[in-house]
Amino acid sequence: MPLILKHNYAEEYGGPLFWSHYSYLGLNPGGLSDKYADYWKLSVNQTLINYKWCVENPMKYKGYSENCWGLTASYSVNGYAAHAPGMNNDLGVISPTAAISSIPYTPEQSLNAIKHFYYDLGDKIWGKYGFYDAFCEQNNWYPERYLAIDQGPAVVMIENYRTGLLWNLFMPCPEINEGLNKLGFFTSQDN
Repeated sequence: MPLILKHNYAEEYGGPLFWSHYSYLGLNPGGLSDKYADYWKLSVNQTLINYKWCVENPMKYKGYSENCWGLTASYSVNGYAAHAPGMNNDLGVISPTAAISSIPYTPEQSLNAIKHFYYDLGDKIWGKYGFYDAFCEQNNWYPERYLAIDQGPAVVMIENYRTGLLWNLFMPCPEINEGLNKLGFFTSQDN
């Protein structure tokens, strides 16, 4: 069934993309569910809402496109903010980590964004340690600033996409499975 995205739905449920990243650096959402949700589907849908919001660009921000997307908590023109789909939470700031760290959920869209960030925007958003934390083409704002908490998930999620390394190391741990069972989670191996 195709995902139908509506702006009022995105505003209510979109949230900053770190919600789909930080919790799942080691914990694999693939096959993870409880009585409330299938966490893989939830993460994919949240990412698609974020992507679709930026593609549709209802606020008409310069630079937003199918290759330039990603709203999450990051620096912004007016300080730190939790950027997310919605008329009140989208400040025109793209955070490269948002699209990059979403690569397990949206590989094609994420790879296209990575290529755009690197090849088209280049030195405006790329420095010695990789992509800078955030930028806003609307305001011609390209701060040469990193934020470690945003750099880390990009590296981990790229590796999880490539090989599943962190997920494969974390998920078999007996204490993890015992904790998940006690909390009412099911994994695909439980079925």
